[in-house]
Amino acid sequence: MLTHTGGSDAMVHLPGGIFYMGSERFYPEERPIRKVKVDPFLIDAGPVTNARFAAFVAATGYRTFAERAPDPADYPGMPPEMAVAGSLVFVPPARAVDMGNIAQWWRFQPGAWWREPLGPGSSIAGLDDHPVVHVAYEDAEAYAAWAGKVLPTEAEWEYAARGGLELREFAWGDSLAPEGRMLANYWQGRYPWENLMHDGWERTSPVGSFPANGHGLFDMIGNVWEWTADWFRLPSAQSAASCCVPSNPRGGGEAESYDPAMPEMPVGRKVLKGGSHLCAPNYCQRYRPAARIPQPIDTTTSHVGFRCVQRIPPA
Repeated sequence: MLTHTGGSDAMVHLPGGIFYMGSERFYPEERPIRKVKVDPFLIDAGPVTNARFAAFVAATGYRTFAERAPDPADYPGMPPEMAVAGSLVFVPPARAVDMGNIAQWWRFQPGAWWREPLGPGSSIAGLDDHPVVHVAYEDAEAYAAWAGKVLPTEAEWEYAARGGLELREFAWGDSLAPEGRMLANYWQGRYPWENLMHDGWERTSPVGSFPANGHGLFDMIGNVWEWTADWFRLPSAQSAASCCVPSNPRGGGEAESYDPAMPEMPVGRKVLKGGSHLCAPNYCQRYRPAARIPQPIDTTTSHVGFRCVQRIPPA
């Protein structure tokens, strides 16, 4: 039976169990489909909002990663002009651009942080109920510790996102927009320049703007990507063929998660789940429970947030 805790920090109790994780239809990093088991746990009903994060900052005086200028010694070859506090902001181009060059729409914006999400002069006024963004992995961990929680594993997150449905591509079935209904905040139109906003939102949306999934959870798909506690690695074929169902599986080690394309930058990468308002049919079809991407733990953006869990000790 699913039960909710009350208040603005509402959580949902999930019974756990065995489920099918992954997908064979979309991206290689989601394969193979395999059975896994998770124990019961509580999970936030929605991603952490600006209001909830503001309460944490007010109580602790915490300064996020994006508020602190990086130390050039940690980043050999860093141009001096980049050694300033800031974050990555999505800036839509005016027309169709080279889809192989993300610098056409992502910009490092000095002075961008969670309170000024588009850069100096912007604000979160009127966005209290939107997900907090521009949070690094360490920021999400710090909030979770303050709240008496932890970040979910990838398996816990995917189990929650599926809402009790087995082997379905989306959190609500196998059709992205059944009968034309918008069931999540994702990109409609030709990404990254044409946003038709059939879902009603250009960027983030208030948590709970779209229907909850079968577990009563909001925004597991779209709106913002969400941090998980697992280091990124590719699933193995052996895990799918094993006679035993792994219980509470975890990702690889930190060194395994380094980007092989950037050996000069050995930065660990955690698994992000859920997709965001920038996922589009023509570019990033990751508005699905099985979808996953690696995110460097020292990178903050205008479309990444998080939610937390509490694990239930064995009786």
